[in-house]
Amino acid sequence: MGTRKKVQAFVRVKPTDDFAHEMIKYGEDNKSIDIHLKKDTRRGAVNNQQTDWSFKLDGVLHDASQDLVYETVAKDAVSQALDGYNGTIMCYGQTGAGKTYTMTGATENYKHRGILPRALQQVFRMIEERPTHAITVRVSYLEIYNENLFDLLSTLPYVGPSVTPMTIVENPQGVFIKGLSVHLTSQEEDAFSLLFEGETNRIIASHTMNKNSSRSHCIFTIYMEAHSRTLSDEKYITSKINLVDLAGSERLSKTGSEGRVLKEATYINKSLSFLEQAIIALGDQNRDHIPFRQSKLTHALKDSLGGNCNMVLVTNIYGEAAQLDETLSSLRFASRMKLVTTEPAINEKYDAERMVKNLEKELALLKQELAIHDSLSNRTLVNYDPMDEIQIAEINSQVRRYLEGTLDEIDIINLRQIQEVFNQFRVVLSQQEQEVESALRRKYTLIDKNDFAAISAVQKAGLMDVEGHLVGEPDGQSFGLGVAPFSVKPGKKSKTKKTTKDQFSSSARKEGASSPVSGKDFDMTSISKTQLIPSSKEGDLKDMLVRERETSSIEPLPSDSPKEESRALRPSTPPSKPVAFEEFKNERGSEINRIFKENKSILNERKKRASETTQRINAIKQEIDVTKEALNFQKSLREKQGEYENKGLMIIDEEEFLLILKLKDLKKQYRNEYQELRDLRAEIQYCQRLVDQCRHRLLMEFDIWYNESFVIPEDVQVALKLGSSIRPGMVPITRIVCLGEDDQDRFSQLQQTVLPEGPDSISFYNAKVKTEQKAYGKSDQHGSRTTWWRAACFSVLKQRRTGLDERYGIPFRP
Repeated sequence: MGTRKKVQAFVRVKPTDDFAHEMIKYGEDNKSIDIHLKKDTRRGAVNNQQTDWSFKLDGVLHDASQDLVYETVAKDAVSQALDGYNGTIMCYGQTGAGKTYTMTGATENYKHRGILPRALQQVFRMIEERPTHAITVRVSYLEIYNENLFDLLSTLPYVGPSVTPMTIVENPQGVFIKGLSVHLTSQEEDAFSLLFEGETNRIIASHTMNKNSSRSHCIFTIYMEAHSRTLSDEKYITSKINLVDLAGSERLSKTGSEGRVLKEATYINKSLSFLEQAIIALGDQNRDHIPFRQSKLTHALKDSLGGNCNMVLVTNIYGEAAQLDETLSSLRFASRMKLVTTEPAINEKYDAERMVKNLEKELALLKQELAIHDSLSNRTLVNYDPMDEIQIAEINSQVRRYLEGTLDEIDIINLRQIQEVFNQFRVVLSQQEQEVESALRRKYTLIDKNDFAAISAVQKAGLMDVEGHLVGEPDGQSFGLGVAPFSVKPGKKSKTKKTTKDQFSSSARKEGASSPVSGKDFDMTSISKTQLIPSSKEGDLKDMLVRERETSSIEPLPSDSPKEESRALRPSTPPSKPVAFEEFKNERGSEINRIFKENKSILNERKKRASETTQRINAIKQEIDVTKEALNFQKSLREKQGEYENKGLMIIDEEEFLLILKLKDLKKQYRNEYQELRDLRAEIQYCQRLVDQCRHRLLMEFDIWYNESFVIPEDVQVALKLGSSIRPGMVPITRIVCLGEDDQDRFSQLQQTVLPEGPDSISFYNAKVKTEQKAYGKSDQHGSRTTWWRAACFSVLKQRRTGLDERYGIPFRP
């Protein structure tokens, strides 16, 4: 664990023309603030009203710029985050005191940006200064509005709608929000775009104290993960920075809130009250329970309030006499926050992949060390590597010879050999069991003793007596000798034998008929690389997938072939697309059209086979139903006539036994046919995908050919072909004239040299432009960016309007 440290608390005073100099005074070191109130004479002669307060803080920011605020408050916490320490920066205060301005700043002006965009900029600047580490940055933006959680970045196109509401989940690693989208940002501009996107989704309202009052608590989190590029250590560090912009506390008598705004203010004051209770509990060393779960705000910040992080509080106050009660309340909260202690520690985790590589290196070194010891002990034949197939076969041979008695003992060299010897013993035992069982099956008919239906059927057929002894044992050629029961008559016996023999032969014929047919696989000639090769074998699936990938890589004939050079002149009026499509299929697109037709014929053949298989399945199903009805009729007839049992075994007649065997055979046929139908459906789905790809390719190539042949001017085609890999038909005709323009490059150069704040502000302004384009639905990115940039730089360009034409060639149009 890290060393315990106090939470840092700063006070920022909002600039005002009516500052209460007589009531609010700062210490000489700018780390204390004193409040003096005049006694209320209306309380009478005995007046115990407190009139003086003094608060010790880490700094008082009065008339401080945004740069000074960030340098004082947040710079150290952000820099330590890249070393693996978590950080939390929170803005607290009454409504309209400047919390959002301190945290976010004025997004319209780069100079007035707040702590949050400056922290993002510092993170990416420090990443550039650390080339020895691979650092990944992710961000999320959470809003807590009326005790409900919302994702401010859920409006992005690639963020799908959440089905389940977001919830706060705790695990040993900390607290996280389940359902909150976390976005990877590889550059500074992307991070600013996400920030501005979230800012546009925040809920604000207007009242007498603030025209743009935040009606929700917002938590912008920056997640960082750093891996060393130089060290092979499996450890890596993670950290996160929580930038919390709290909604302001309100006195309803001053704000005059009504309706929805009144409800929002009630939730805000309630959550801030719970936050203060949690802070008081954290400051009390004798308290065991901290009420984090009273509100969503305190629960989401559980690991940030007094947890493993560097925490900084910025308390925003008014300096006016009319707001002195709210100022005192805010300063009391700041003083209580200073009593809270945290334990910052580096968050180290282990990379499983790199750990495996290090263990493999260590294993190789240990093997080398063991080899040295073996050579010193004259054990040069010892090998500790896994055994290959030849060595395993040799051990198997030794085990078999040992079991046969031709080998007295097995040489033991190392532990791997001992394990392999026991493994081969198990293999040999399993093989012998299988050989014995197969030999018994070839010589005898095995019947399960627990299968009473089969035993009763065999007994009824005269093949087994009542004591369970077989009458005769088939040896493959004839029946062996046995003792027949006295109840079996000679005439009936021969009939039963014949019936049973015919029954087994018919069953064998049915099994052969219902077995999978090898005729599924048939040969085809003249198959191109995009055709489907029909096969039901699993081994052909890889070839089919390869052909599917190759389908998208078909290239038409070269456009500069001699055949094209000698083609006829272009007609003055383009032909209709149906007529041109027939011509395309017969000439340039003949190969693709042939492939399309062949694949379509294969698809139709598969569908036809599937239809036939379905009809066979339906016929088998009907026969199964008929057999079941007959079997049920026989059972009901047996129950009516009386059931016979012999030593606990049910005795059935020959007809019911034959129905049972027939039903079993039909079910087997049904399963085989159904499996064949499933295979055919999979092939049909694959064939359909190939046909769709060929159709799409045919139409795409036709559009390109039609544009090249009849739409795009020939001089433009010649210009595009020179030194370019772009096919003319693939470029929209409305965009061809813009390929040679270089206005965007000239604008980027102008932007870097003329922006008021220099090149560092490019990412900030570009992200702002993209956000406004999305908000206003502007489609022309270049034009809107230029227009917005001119508006942002109006003050600078106004001073240079006389020389702007000469320097940059762009006239000034405010």
